[in-house]
Amino acid sequence: MSDETLSKKQITRLNKLQKKLRREVGSAIADYNMIEEGDTVMCCLSGGKDSYAMLDILLNLQQRAPVSFNLVAVNLDQKQPGFPEDILPAYLDSLNVPYHILEKDTYSIVKDKIPEGKTTCSLCSRLRRGTLYGFAQKIGATKIALGHHRDDIIETLFLNMFYAGKQKAMPPKLLSDDGANVVIRPLAYCREKDISEYATLKAFPIIPCNLCGSQENLKRAAVKEMLKSWDKQFPGRIETIFTAMQNTSPSQGVDREQFDFVSLKRDPDAPMKGDVAEADLPAFDFLDISNSGHIDLDAAKRSTAQQIDVVSTYTP
Repeated sequence: MSDETLSKKQITRLNKLQKKLRREVGSAIADYNMIEEGDTVMCCLSGGKDSYAMLDILLNLQQRAPVSFNLVAVNLDQKQPGFPEDILPAYLDSLNVPYHILEKDTYSIVKDKIPEGKTTCSLCSRLRRGTLYGFAQKIGATKIALGHHRDDIIETLFLNMFYAGKQKAMPPKLLSDDGANVVIRPLAYCREKDISEYATLKAFPIIPCNLCGSQENLKRAAVKEMLKSWDKQFPGRIETIFTAMQNTSPSQGVDREQFDFVSLKRDPDAPMKGDVAEADLPAFDFLDISNSGHIDLDAAKRSTAQQIDVVSTYTP
């Protein structure tokens, strides 16, 4: 969709979205030091809205960034039936960006190994990742950029919690297990609904995934629907969840691998405290929580102080 076919209102919205996404991508890159001077960033394109948006925003930032870096687009043609081989090359040619189209029949492998009706995403992603990692080293790419956004990261957290018993998600920046590649997710701060609207206004030539697109009962789809419902019922909850993921406290958890609870002992020489500091206030179940889901800290302090007074004057 060219600017000529958009209304003035749509053009205004497109510009606003572009600025927002550019700001969020720029912040993520800066916060996690994703891209450095002289980097060659391999942008992995699937033909979906997220990877299109990622490449579009990175190309935009490349013109304004304080560091110089190169972008190379790479698509893996997995030989899915009916895959339109001409769409991505035509689109990338129009951008005048260097690119590579790789061909590897992972589709047949996945269909052979995974029973009908079962989730194919796990094996498919492993095969795709192995191919892309190897090619990144071949072309001298120093970073591999994937199009996962903030919703993907949060969904992965809940998927691991619900089905794998782990508090684990997608880090914005990751060193591969073999130490040979650094993976970055520039869209880590971007919401899917913004990307979807941006992709529609930009009219990216979306290529559907025929391998997994028909699997309606995927666990991720269920988690996505849960988060969508929360977002509608409790505005701001998704933002709070992501903020919580950025503020972990191992000593306040139960993971013995992350904190040495076994050796934890009181210090008999520690001075006794008089007034209770705000940081030492315990968390009570009766804290007043507003309709928006935010804790009323003033009410919490008053309730805590009242309990402390009662305890200090109580005699059995």
